Amino acid sequence: MSETSGDSAPSGAATAGAEGTEIAGLSYEEAREQLVLTVQRLESGGLSLEESIALWERGEALADQCEAKLEGARRKLEQARARREDKAATEDASA
Repeated sequence: MSETSGDSAPSGAATAGAEGTEIAGLSYEEAREQLVLTVQRLESGGLSLEESIALWERGEALADQCEAKLEGARRKLEQARARREDKAATEDASA
């Protein structure tokens, strides 16, 4: 496996599918950290157009993963609040 920059840039639909699967398995924290690193690489410059586009697309997928994880957390909080309110209402009605 080469460690030189540019030799490992993702390309092709097969790689995009594999990356999508990889990204979908990341936690919020992992996706956010990878997104930060991706943005830093883009901002540092010196990349070919193809590398920049691939990184941009990866960044978009990572941002989508972060948003999905945050939305899932919001949903869980709303459900917990609703259960707590239902429980409190049931207890008040019983008293």
